[in-house]
Amino acid sequence: MAKYLLLKHYRGAPAAVNDVPMDRWTPEEISAHVQYMNDFAARLEKTGEFVDGQALAPEGTWVRYDGEGRPPVTDGPFAETKDLIAGWMVIDVDTYERAVELAGELSAAPGAGGKPIHEWLEVRPFLAAPPTVTDCTFK
Repeated sequence: MAKYLLLKHYRGAPAAVNDVPMDRWTPEEISAHVQYMNDFAARLEKTGEFVDGQALAPEGTWVRYDGEGRPPVTDGPFAETKDLIAGWMVIDVDTYERAVELAGELSAAPGAGGKPIHEWLEVRPFLAAPPTVTDCTFK
């Protein structure tokens, strides 16, 4: 089995078919969307394909190391980050084709008016092993 990250984007992906931003949805539309996601995850838990998933808050801070004995440096939040990633789901499936199939199904979560969003999801495989020097060689 191989793990894949399914990334849901607020912005930055091609426009969805039902391209109404979530901040313009009714509470009922948001509830229906969340229920679809929960039902999807529950179904994948039964097949052993669900690993984890979370929605992300729009706030965030960049942090970096600033030297021995010094506190970490923070900066942010950055609007481009909170606008980019809305949430994620990790799945563990037998094939890349299965990952794409599930991402396509997840893309149909309901949005404004109860109609499927048909949003674009990013499918990214987890590395099976750490990269080697030859993997990082520029040509």
